[in-house]
Amino acid sequence: MDSVAVFEQARPRLFTHAYRMLGSAADAQDAVQDAYLRWAGARHAEIERPEAWLVKTLTNLCLNRLTSAAAKRESYVGQWLPEPVLTGPDGDVPGTVERSEAVSIAMLTLFERLTPAQRAVFVLRAAFGYPHAEIAELLGISEPNSAQLYHRAQQLVRDQRTRFEPCDEQARAIAERFLDAAREGNVDGLTRLLAEDASSIADAGGHLPAARKRITGRDLVTRYLRGTFGRLDELPDPLLRFIETNGEITLLIGIGDRLLGTLGLTVLDGRITELHIQLNPDKLGYLAGQLGMTVFEPAELQQFVARFR
Repeated sequence: MDSVAVFEQARPRLFTHAYRMLGSAADAQDAVQDAYLRWAGARHAEIERPEAWLVKTLTNLCLNRLTSAAAKRESYVGQWLPEPVLTGPDGDVPGTVERSEAVSIAMLTLFERLTPAQRAVFVLRAAFGYPHAEIAELLGISEPNSAQLYHRAQQLVRDQRTRFEPCDEQARAIAERFLDAAREGNVDGLTRLLAEDASSIADAGGHLPAARKRITGRDLVTRYLRGTFGRLDELPDPLLRFIETNGEITLLIGIGDRLLGTLGLTVLDGRITELHIQLNPDKLGYLAGQLGMTVFEPAELQQFVARFR
């Protein structure tokens, strides 16, 4: 194959790798494009293993981005959630159970607790199956250091990893009942659907009023939902439909063809255990592009919300 075909064949896997590293679909896309530019200028005849070269290049690009992103995280307003991306047959991430879990909101949020080096080693080892000798060469570290970084990352992931069930028809049915109950202000209906220790996380990036801390407990979450989602039907030309993002059933909330936000639901054992509310317009652009939609500019969104309230 020619060099462009080689890269395009590797692109889906490279995007998934960058997204797992960065937690940002837009940044992952940019990193993959930067890797392509470097690939286009490389001496291909001297590269024995194109995929290894591409993974090494992309990993280093992601590590550079993670260093600058760390400072932004420290000043981030409110809760932080990864950018949602479509998964399943129509998504950029193939819809196997393993790959869906790898980009689940819970896993990507957990990755935020790893150092950039730990995250790189863990992803290269767990996703690509690279031996430590090869990882060490890719990252420019010693083999023992690679093994130590992986051990620490693996231990944290193992200790704090939560159960994952793939999006299925049962999850969709529960989500439909959840939406009906939330719109009707049906406390009993919501109570039956939520796990006792259910929690809700909202990421608005400071652009909109939103809970700045995790809300935990069925009663508190129910009260929060009644106030937040009880007026959805008052939206002009409302768009409410379910899609799959990051391996979980997700409510798409929009006005016409403009995306307002998403509500991801983690369903375990027939109950909703977590709600992931993404309202930050800076994090909705990639998903909107996948869906053929647009997003509100932050200033425009604030004006609209002020009128709506």
